[in-house]
Amino acid sequence: MRPLAALLCTAALVGCGSSSDEPAPEQAAAPKATTAPATATPNETPGPSPTPKAVPARRVVATGLEVPWGIAFLPNGDALVAERTTARILRIPADGGDPERVMTVPGVARNAGEGGLLGLAVSPSYGSDGLVYAYLTSTSGDNRIVRFKLGGKARVVLRGLRSASIHNGGRIAFGPDGKLYAGVGDAGDTSLAQQPKSRNGKILRMDPDGGGVHVWSLGHRNVQGLAWDRSGRLWASEFGQNTRDEVNLIRRGRNYGWPEVEGTGSTSGGKFTNPKVTWATSEASPSGAAIIGRTLYVAALQGECVWKIPLDGASAGKPTKLLSGRYGRIRTVVAAPDGTLWVATSNRDGRGSPRAGDDRIVAIKV
Repeated sequence: MRPLAALLCTAALVGCGSSSDEPAPEQAAAPKATTAPATATPNETPGPSPTPKAVPARRVVATGLEVPWGIAFLPNGDALVAERTTARILRIPADGGDPERVMTVPGVARNAGEGGLLGLAVSPSYGSDGLVYAYLTSTSGDNRIVRFKLGGKARVVLRGLRSASIHNGGRIAFGPDGKLYAGVGDAGDTSLAQQPKSRNGKILRMDPDGGGVHVWSLGHRNVQGLAWDRSGRLWASEFGQNTRDEVNLIRRGRNYGWPEVEGTGSTSGGKFTNPKVTWATSEASPSGAAIIGRTLYVAALQGECVWKIPLDGASAGKPTKLLSGRYGRIRTVVAAPDGTLWVATSNRDGRGSPRAGDDRIVAIKV
């Protein structure tokens, strides 16, 4: 394994293409000048305030990563990190230390465009079953969900999700009901999102063993963020195509309109559900999502920031930016056990401008 440089600070330091779906090689690029951040213009809420003057405290958790995608925490506070292009799972100790490779997931297609080793989730019963779940693009040509004990054999939970060089979805998470949820992209075939019998372009809900798979919601283009608020409501971030990226409040059985509607539009007499927040695709490209308290945080690839969105019940307030332009493309955000927000970059994915130390994970106090 190539050595990984990691820095864990004990003192906080003060400071802080079209929807990332444009066809481009997904491989590490040489470092070059950073790009300027975009300005967001949400649709259903007033325009965002300028970047706040007060910058959150931050600490670097790890550097030298290769396209980190999924992050999940074990019960003891250790973090697992999936590298999309290497199929490796790294373990970062809760009390500090260098990332350690604990597994290379077998059967992962490593040159699969936007595919590869994607989302991670830890079993709610990890203390007794020791299971970790991963969403991946397989060498067999599909997207699938597998589960395994670290270092053990991977067993398929769900197979047969259509894969492509774009729009593979990939985020998985356990809900408060103990069920496993998965955001599945339309794999570049827009018609699949409106086909009830297709599992692409959907959010799926299933038992931990893969039984009882249900289409929880449909009409999605490429969901890559799933997060529940304190009342058990599911929020999802979704890539648009040419006009609007979205944050949706997900309700069972609802149709979110793609490809008939992008962003806010006609509900066709109640057939479609409008998003709660939208941005221009050049200003967000939203991927991972996390909720801490009453705030939703959304990772932005093209926007090169983290969007902070206050939640009030089923309503979303005015988004503002965190870390604007400081770290480049942001793929994943996740709530850590200590209350900080972990932020993972994606500058080595072939579309970014890598900086010294990329890719990295930074923890910010929110």
